Amino acid sequence: MSSLTDHEPFPVDGAAPHPDARASLRVLVLAGSARTGSVNARLATLVADLVSQAGAPADLATLGEFVMPPYDADAESDQGQPPGAVALRERIDAAQALIIASPEYNASVPGVLKNAVDWVSRFRPQPFKDKQTLLISASPSMVGGNRGLWALRIPLEHLGARVYPDMFSLAMAHQAFTEDGTLADPGLGERLGATIESFLALAEADTRYLCLRHRWYEFLGDRSDAPVTARAQD
Repeated sequence: MSSLTDHEPFPVDGAAPHPDARASLRVLVLAGSARTGSVNARLATLVADLVSQAGAPADLATLGEFVMPPYDADAESDQGQPPGAVALRERIDAAQALIIASPEYNASVPGVLKNAVDWVSRFRPQPFKDKQTLLISASPSMVGGNRGLWALRIPLEHLGARVYPDMFSLAMAHQAFTEDGTLADPGLGERLGATIESFLALAEADTRYLCLRHRWYEFLGDRSDAPVTARAQD
């Protein structure tokens, strides 16, 4: 994709909806647990269905599909990236948006999920950079895994992911689902649906409005000379 200059105008018909915008918005929905019967896997399945119903193709995956050893810089130098990291990077690259359903371990992000983020972050171009991302969680606890989502935001935002401000946490998740996989509480179901729709609208706008320009810095003090482009990752 070619770069835009600072003097190029906004698209004349920039506010007009594109008929294929939502249909071309591929969303990776990743369950951050491989456990059989995981409530986060159930939540991810429900969310993938909601994404599809909203008109966007959903790619549902579980972390168990991407086996990776603990991150080791020496192993990376000697052997390269493990196949699981390569596969996850490919699925992230193929999507315009990412939804992660994460468990909460000891009030923080699960080590296996953080390990996957660490491995994938080593690729160049960096796959999480500018990826529209929504964080959701489910837990038998009364806080629904919300503390783990706050911990997960830190590495993702550091890596440049555009983490959606609202997060959805399902408390008492072991009792929250009906037999058909929907939420038993109609109010929670409406809130989840509204959160998904709002997130998709933002992700869709990010793919439609090519006039969006910005610079991205990996850390404070970085003085990249990379040009401002229509999309951050050409």
